[in-house]
Amino acid sequence: MSTVLRAPHTPSSAADTAIVTRDWKSPLVLGIFTVVFALLASIAPRDGETTFRISTGSDAIVLPDIAVPVVATVWICIAIVALLAAVSAWFVWSLRKVPLWLVAAFIVILVFAFLTWAAAGQTIPVAGLLAGSLALAVPLIFGALGGVIGERVGVVNIAIESQLLGGAFTAAVVATVTGSPFLGLIAAMVAGALVASVLAAFAIVYFVEQVIIGVVLNVLVTGLTSFLFSQVLQPNAATLNTPPRFDRIPIPLLSDIPILGPVLFRQTILVYLMMFHTRWGLRMRAVGEHPKAADTVGINVGRTRFLNVLLAGAIAGAGGTVFTVGNGIAFNQEMTAGAGYIALAAVIFGQWHPLKATLAALLFGFASNLQNTLKVVGSPVPSEFMLMLPYVVTIFVVAGVVGKSRAPAADGIPYIKS
Repeated sequence: MSTVLRAPHTPSSAADTAIVTRDWKSPLVLGIFTVVFALLASIAPRDGETTFRISTGSDAIVLPDIAVPVVATVWICIAIVALLAAVSAWFVWSLRKVPLWLVAAFIVILVFAFLTWAAAGQTIPVAGLLAGSLALAVPLIFGALGGVIGERVGVVNIAIESQLLGGAFTAAVVATVTGSPFLGLIAAMVAGALVASVLAAFAIVYFVEQVIIGVVLNVLVTGLTSFLFSQVLQPNAATLNTPPRFDRIPIPLLSDIPILGPVLFRQTILVYLMMFHTRWGLRMRAVGEHPKAADTVGINVGRTRFLNVLLAGAIAGAGGTVFTVGNGIAFNQEMTAGAGYIALAAVIFGQWHPLKATLAALLFGFASNLQNTLKVVGSPVPSEFMLMLPYVVTIFVVAGVVGKSRAPAADGIPYIKS
């Protein structure tokens, strides 16, 4: 939904006009969420208090629980998010882009209000909720980062699911045989890179349709790992499928900080690797946006794409380690359960930006863990609704809540050197 205005560009040319577009998608969607939650609070009112437990018993400073009145808190939050929706409308009316901080603030406040309403009379362990969310988000973040790198160089990586699954399988077997979770991690990265090498070879060298190759790889790896699981791992589970797990490494002092300590600084090496961030520079972006221009300045487009797709596969393969070695769980067929497709949604949600894709993956992890928390506290909200919510949000975001989601210009387009 948008309004198009035409204004004269110069007095001398009536034909020369500037087109200014007001895109009302953001305030419209924010307004819909506000109205829906207000109706929910009106139709199914809840009273009493909701308690948020901030600290754990092992924190250096134990903060007191915070109890908030349900009715007052919910309606104050509704008033705030309604104001934010109105402010977003003002930004659009002023021909300005709705800032990301406004959308983020809207989401945080609305989630807080929803938790207050859903857990009326109960206690929500905030540190446990966030730590569990991060744990569920880690493989999605690895997969999303692999997707971002691949698509930034112009290769559509539908095969994230197969790279996660291949990494999980290889990590379980190698870690069991060697007794080393670190060797399992390295093997998982190699497995992810091997799957990516097939994608890269067909897409970059032979110019095969990238989406088709990705789908074929997902089906192939799913079938192959399922066959090997039933024929090899199950009969020899003790020797091939009992992987050790990574130990948690608490960081001194930081791990004792309330909330942040348990969530960020009492984690395994996989989480700390995920936090490591590097910027790959202009070459990667150039071959995804303007490969011909990159070629003219001496950048080998094919080689750059190939190496980055391999890197993307290795990162996604490392994410697969979380399913087995990361938690000390034996491999099971199709255990990634579509996580690669969720990671791909996070790539689009995050507008092909590594930080935004990471935040999107965290949102999926939060929603997945939230349904477990609400089930424990006996919330009236069906857990299936919470699993559905992030996908609904993704549809709205891709439709333009935080701006247009534009893939790299050469994404999915083979580069044929003329």
